[in-house]
Amino acid sequence: MKVALGQFAVSKVWQENADICVNLIKRAQEGGADLLVLPEGILARDITDPDIVLKTAQPLDGPFMTQLLAESSKSALTIMMCVHVPTGGQRVFNNLVTIRGGEIISQYLKLHLYDAFAAKESANVQPGSVIPELIEVAGLKLGLMTCYDLRFPELARRHAVDGADVLILPAAWVKGPGKEAHWDVLVTARALENTCYIVAVGECGERNIGASMVVDPLGVAVVRAGEVPALIFAEIEPKRISHARSVLPVLANRRFARPELA
Repeated sequence: MKVALGQFAVSKVWQENADICVNLIKRAQEGGADLLVLPEGILARDITDPDIVLKTAQPLDGPFMTQLLAESSKSALTIMMCVHVPTGGQRVFNNLVTIRGGEIISQYLKLHLYDAFAAKESANVQPGSVIPELIEVAGLKLGLMTCYDLRFPELARRHAVDGADVLILPAAWVKGPGKEAHWDVLVTARALENTCYIVAVGECGERNIGASMVVDPLGVAVVRAGEVPALIFAEIEPKRISHARSVLPVLANRRFARPELA
């Protein structure tokens, strides 16, 4: 499976972000990708306005997703990204949406909200309550996670026990002392401890680190972006997964039960 990681700086204006996404979709198609992963919160971002997710949330039949779905209908490329959608109440959902062939094929509402490092995502976002099912792309099974989920090993392990080959993580990882080191350690750990590839795609710009990366099942960083917008590609090799699980059979050797949502 060939994966494309589309890292960019999200603006305040949804139309500008939609145009960037369409461009990334076209370039990923031209690059022969089977999967394109985009960052978290790509509808709009403004570091001066903590309530922007409330003001800019759109339903999945709104103009932002309609534009992306129209572009998606032109190929078999699978595309994943996180957008904020209305709940019908006072908060919004942080929704990891997967589209293919002009249709929405899955949704995952973020379980772990970023109430840490003086931030409080839960002020505006309602958490999900369902572990997402695996998605198949190019013969491989993918488990879905979003940003702060990375700090909780249970979801990644649940996906691995359920049969995931690859973990997908759109993110908007906030800058701060030691935060880029946290990203490196945690992305690598989730891959290595589950003998899965992980595709982690970060938003870049004024607030967030970027640093999108693919780490293989033995903890080797296959490709990595810097702090500026980029489209990078990586090959996901099934033989590498089989090799890792033969020499490091942690999934077979584990003594703990399958993680369940509390």
